[in-house]
Amino acid sequence: MTEINIGTRSSPLALAQTKIIADEIMRSHPGIRINIVGIKTSGDKHLLPFTSNPSGIKGMFTLELEQALLEGKIDFAVHSLKDLPAEINSRLPIVAYSRRANPFDALLGGGDVIGSSSLRRRLQLERLYPDKKILPVRGNINTRLKRLDDGEFSGLVLAVSGLERLGLESRISRIFSPDEILPAPGQGILACQGRSDRDYGWLSCVNDECSRDCAVAERSFASALNAGCNVPVGAYAVIDGGMITLKGLYIDEKTRKFYRGEMKGNRYEADIIGKKLAEVIMS
Repeated sequence: MTEINIGTRSSPLALAQTKIIADEIMRSHPGIRINIVGIKTSGDKHLLPFTSNPSGIKGMFTLELEQALLEGKIDFAVHSLKDLPAEINSRLPIVAYSRRANPFDALLGGGDVIGSSSLRRRLQLERLYPDKKILPVRGNINTRLKRLDDGEFSGLVLAVSGLERLGLESRISRIFSPDEILPAPGQGILACQGRSDRDYGWLSCVNDECSRDCAVAERSFASALNAGCNVPVGAYAVIDGGMITLKGLYIDEKTRKFYRGEMKGNRYEADIIGKKLAEVIMS
């Protein structure tokens, strides 16, 4: 029996997401045994203040996983795609993209004080709810939910996909459309990151081509804007046959000006479409 070690962050959500990938591999390859290796990353150990330079946050949730990959301690790593920096080490490519879960953001609760960890979300929420107080909140999903339940916030905004993967979808009050809150590039997609010197053809069982093309377009858009983890950029692509439609958003944090656009083209030119849309909205 072949044994595969999959690396992941050690948070409850990361472990649940990795189990989705592991279960699919074992269903497709009964001869493979999976070991899930939880690794605490810098982002889990040290919560940076909201005023930190975004360039210093890049890779905070992936650094230790990538090091374990390079050292051969794990065979591949599973990430929430939105946690991966736009530019990644060429020695550690994305080798599979999961089928996309619900990519949108959700409101839990309501009221006048809404918490969100994402600057992208907070700036869009300020426009959507000008009469409400929008505050930052740190911690994993369970930590944030406790702060909501303890009355520190009357509402909370989180990704639908994470709530569903933890069985918490019953807590959702409403789901925002992409016209209300455009999601983060890659939101809802799990990325399998491997080594360039290995063959991962056996991961075709978890690879989804539509997710891949959408991810390429969205991440290309973010990369063209030099967007790190805490830069307010949203992107969302959909596939229809051989065509892809990409919506993109960049927000100037200082002026609160929104730069928004949409572009349609051949799905096999997803990378080009992402770059072109970034050029168009900023011109």
